[in-house]
Amino acid sequence: MPTPLRRFLATTVLAATTVLLAAGCAPAEQPAPAASGACDPAGLPTLTAGTLTVGTDQPVYPPWYLDDDPTSGRGFESAVAYAIADQLGFAREAVTWVRVPFNAAIAPGPKTYDLNLTEFSISDERRQAVDFSSPYYDVAQAVITVEGNAFAGATTVAELKGARLGGQVGTTSYQAIVDQIAPTAEPAVYNTNDDAKLALQNGQVDALVVDLPTAFFITSAELDGGVIVGQLPTGSGVPEQFGAVLDKDSPLTGCVSEAVDALRADGTLGALEQEWLASAGAAPELR
Repeated sequence: MPTPLRRFLATTVLAATTVLLAAGCAPAEQPAPAASGACDPAGLPTLTAGTLTVGTDQPVYPPWYLDDDPTSGRGFESAVAYAIADQLGFAREAVTWVRVPFNAAIAPGPKTYDLNLTEFSISDERRQAVDFSSPYYDVAQAVITVEGNAFAGATTVAELKGARLGGQVGTTSYQAIVDQIAPTAEPAVYNTNDDAKLALQNGQVDALVVDLPTAFFITSAELDGGVIVGQLPTGSGVPEQFGAVLDKDSPLTGCVSEAVDALRADGTLGALEQEWLASAGAAPELR
């Protein structure tokens, strides 16, 4: 039987699934393709022979992972991880998970995972330290608050400049506050979205910036009187995109990218978006 979360997400996604799929273009800089025959699972140089090690943060949140359990296959990124593994030829029982703090996962140096899926946005700055696969999801950032807050009715980015805003450390959500909203007060930074949500509930901040699917979940299931103020505009028109993170110059990058590209081409990514992620169409875009 579908969980309440899945029923909620399924009802909100249908209107914009086509739009999200149409936006699934790859970033300008593409990972190098794998050499012919290099992606045979028997010959892939994974950390542990015959095993694909996938990393993610702790805790992880819906709709990306359910019940802080990445092994379940439930939640968008958990499902995508297993789909990538299957595409590479690894059976479900050959996938193992490790927990790595968000900032540590994209820091320079050897990795404890083969690939990591924790809503990492692809950026040139991060490419200096790690590799990214082809993108598996196009994402918008959204502003959330609670009913009765003075900024709940904002319709423009300019109206938010006087707000006390917060976001998770090291994320593009926090960077969007700095770059796109540029509030007059220095934004608050939190180790996790749970910490940020508690600050909002306690009135320590007026609003938070999170990715849009997370905004849908938090406002519908975790905040009393939660409100999505609106989506932040993309600005340049180029969508922000999530990619799997790999070690810098990893020999697996080309193969993982080929797997992601195949999952997009055969409709798997679109089907998983429809199953797990909420629709961008239900949130207005801030001007």
